Amino acid sequence: MLPRFFLLAALFYSAAGLTFTGSDACKACHADEYGDWQGSHHDLAMQLPTEATVLGDFDDASFTYNGVATRFYRRGDSFMVRTDGEDGKLQDFEVAYVFGVYPLQQYLLPLSRGRLQALSIAWDSRPAAEGGQRWYHLYPDEVIDHQDPLHWTGPYQNWNTRCAECHSTDLKKNYDPATHSFATTFEELDVGCEACHGPGERHIELATAKQLEGAPNGGFPTALAQRGEWAFPEDGAIARRREPLESRAQVDACGRCHARRGTLGDYHYGANLLDTHRPSLPLAPLYYHDGQIRDEVYVWGSFLQSKMHQAGVVCSNCHEPHSMALRAPGNGVCAQCHQGDTYDDGSHHHHPAGSSGAQCANCHMPETTYMGVDPRRDHSMRIPRPDLSVVMGVPNACNACHTEQDGQWAVDALRKWGIEFRDTGSHRARAFQRMGEGDGRAVPALGELARDATAAPIWRASAVEALGQAGGREALQTVAMLLYDDDPLLRTSTVRSLQFLPLHQRLQLLQPLIEDPITAVRMEVAESLAGVPLDQIPPEQATRLRALFDEYLAIQAQHADMPSVQLQMGVFHVNRGDVAAAEAAYREALSLNRQLIPAYLNLADLLRSQSREEEARQLLLHALEVVPDNGPALHSLGLLETRGNRPEKALEYLGRAAGLETEGTRHRFVYAIALHDLGRPRDAVTQLQALLRQVPRNEDVLLALANYSAELGERDRALEYARRLTEIAPRNPNYRQLLEQLSGS
Repeated sequence: MLPRFFLLAALFYSAAGLTFTGSDACKACHADEYGDWQGSHHDLAMQLPTEATVLGDFDDASFTYNGVATRFYRRGDSFMVRTDGEDGKLQDFEVAYVFGVYPLQQYLLPLSRGRLQALSIAWDSRPAAEGGQRWYHLYPDEVIDHQDPLHWTGPYQNWNTRCAECHSTDLKKNYDPATHSFATTFEELDVGCEACHGPGERHIELATAKQLEGAPNGGFPTALAQRGEWAFPEDGAIARRREPLESRAQVDACGRCHARRGTLGDYHYGANLLDTHRPSLPLAPLYYHDGQIRDEVYVWGSFLQSKMHQAGVVCSNCHEPHSMALRAPGNGVCAQCHQGDTYDDGSHHHHPAGSSGAQCANCHMPETTYMGVDPRRDHSMRIPRPDLSVVMGVPNACNACHTEQDGQWAVDALRKWGIEFRDTGSHRARAFQRMGEGDGRAVPALGELARDATAAPIWRASAVEALGQAGGREALQTVAMLLYDDDPLLRTSTVRSLQFLPLHQRLQLLQPLIEDPITAVRMEVAESLAGVPLDQIPPEQATRLRALFDEYLAIQAQHADMPSVQLQMGVFHVNRGDVAAAEAAYREALSLNRQLIPAYLNLADLLRSQSREEEARQLLLHALEVVPDNGPALHSLGLLETRGNRPEKALEYLGRAAGLETEGTRHRFVYAIALHDLGRPRDAVTQLQALLRQVPRNEDVLLALANYSAELGERDRALEYARRLTEIAPRNPNYRQLLEQLSGS
């Protein structure tokens, strides 16, 4: 299949060398579209501060947060903010830009080294009657001071990296790792025409020469007009696309900003989204196990789950792309494809006409509020499933309105309407939940989903990643089938899922993907094969891998201002055997975010591997000063003390980590093992029994209980645990042998 990928890649239109002309150049020929765009959220994404654009109260207003009184005032024509700076002391800052417009507006303040930072005190631009027209803090329930990475001066409020790509046109971040400075540029201040369509120089040249007819994409890098023609079948109430959707261009173009993702260098117009970004999949903790939004993930990851998208719906079928408004009010936007006399009817929605419950979006696209005042709809357009709420605790649209009731009430209400769900136990959400609990029963169901060519690719990719967590032969058989799939999202996830395999097996499987045309796939291959010793493989392979590693580091360097990237680079350098570079990357990550616990853990492990145990201990103790009662740091410190033969301290730290664990089972399991190994088998069994009540089919827990119970002379209990193991994994010879041994003892 791979040659086909290369062919497709060669067809991508490169914007390199073409000139951006600005949105005003579009106005003469596209007056209607230009008029729709003016005043849209794209047009107002970022503006210079003026009397007209600044919505907040700068009439000597004050707002107090965490003991700091921030003042908003005017100095001549300038809009000023007096607040705590990088050193925690009050300073005066001039507003450089306004950011956004509704339902909130933020303000960008300049710092040294070319940085623009988004002030965390935002203006609620909603009407006063709705609670707006006030200053408020984006993190009202947290205590954030100048040392916190979430402080407005920290890396996570940096416009250059976190915001600029999606609020400007043709951004070039231009980060210099040597000086930790930015020389960021953009072609247009806001999200202009070319932010979506790409550079317009060629289009204008063709139009001027009257040569547009027959020109590919009208001279633009990509074709975004993909609404298609739809018609209702004679015997159906749902419209169908006359021609199948064969291009991802529009959804990819929107997903560039409307997705939770990482960035891989500068954007390439016309390329696959994964050529420039690493989008997040609908997996915990960003999403609930059934795919509903949980964290702030925007809408791309939801929409790709939907049956609408699978049927060929694209963003512009519902949204006018220039004004961003819905194409029809109320249920009218859904009635474009769903006949109103069937679906906009009490027999379908079971609510009074015109009521909130009769609105399609309220049932099928429930809202979650982010940034305090910004409600966003889940674009997976799902059927409400209160039955899953009952068994899994996930939210549902029914109880989002009927807050005084519980999930069972909603199930009973639907049952009275004749609606019953017969797949509660087998729903794919249960498989993802079980995998999160370490339950091997999830593997067959996840494998079936991953292999299902009719399922949404984003769900198949999620199943692949979950299978990688399970490992084992069954998972490998499924994963290997999808490694060279046409869909780059599947290939990316498949590469990432292979971490459970030994390095030599990964090298064998991933050879064909070293030069994959999609950047995200190559980056995953680079991380997976970083440990390959280049002097021990054939020269041709070594040359290809060395080029890939160089590309990986070059891309990462563009984003070296982010703590997470420094963490990734540290892991990469460890695998490459470059201890000094790894240590430098981990320490840089901690200088950017002193609360980044994974960097502490990785650096401590690196120091320990160099026989620098005391440095590792002091580092972890410092981590606990910065982030007190952190479970992973306590766990790591406990393991360090175990290796150092300090059992009392080890048990203290491991026990504290176990007591703090609310998700997963690792810390509690390791604590139980430590209790056993340090001469307290009875306490170990007690801990494991408590853990088993939460994860009744966890094989590691059952195996430990079987062995420890046998040690304590509790043969019947040991037999019961062994029988449960053979029921869960009947083909595991070790479990059968254990059962036979216990039965014969």
